[in-house]
Amino acid sequence: MKNNDIKVSEGQPVIAAERFQLRPLRRSDEGLIAHYAADPRVARGTRTIPHPLPPGTVTQLIERAQRPDRTEDVWVIDGSENSLAEVLGLVTLTRMDRGQSEVHYWVAPAFWNTGFASEALRALITANPHGAAQIFAEVFQDNAVSARVLTNCGFDYLGDAEAYSVARGATAPTWTYALKID
Repeated sequence: MKNNDIKVSEGQPVIAAERFQLRPLRRSDEGLIAHYAADPRVARGTRTIPHPLPPGTVTQLIERAQRPDRTEDVWVIDGSENSLAEVLGLVTLTRMDRGQSEVHYWVAPAFWNTGFASEALRALITANPHGAAQIFAEVFQDNAVSARVLTNCGFDYLGDAEAYSVARGATAPTWTYALKID
């Protein structure tokens, strides 16, 4: 697949990468997303995934992601066309003011250290579905691998901050990054 092979589904583009595609969430994804999101390692790496994962959490995520008035687009990293898992992880792009967006992502632990996060982020940047002039990201400081994903994709370090993590039940230090898109 090539990054320029973009289709639109559910009012949101399907973005092709080499080993998978980024596609909108569908109800059939619920079981695998819930399975992976229930892993404390995934939940602790995000701001919003609670641990333990309450029933209905993923159903609500899918419903929000399918709303026409959503402010964020959520893609499944889907490798099924290339004999990989149907759900490898998720990527979220949230609209901000002044032509800016914020990206968040996670990959299921079974697929860590495969380059999927970097490939997904590069495909999203290339497609730039929000037409953003700048994309922001943050990672918890105990997640150096995700920080390397950002820097390897061209993001520049902006500084330290803090963010609340539902799974951690606490505020934790973060590193903030930005990518200016020409």
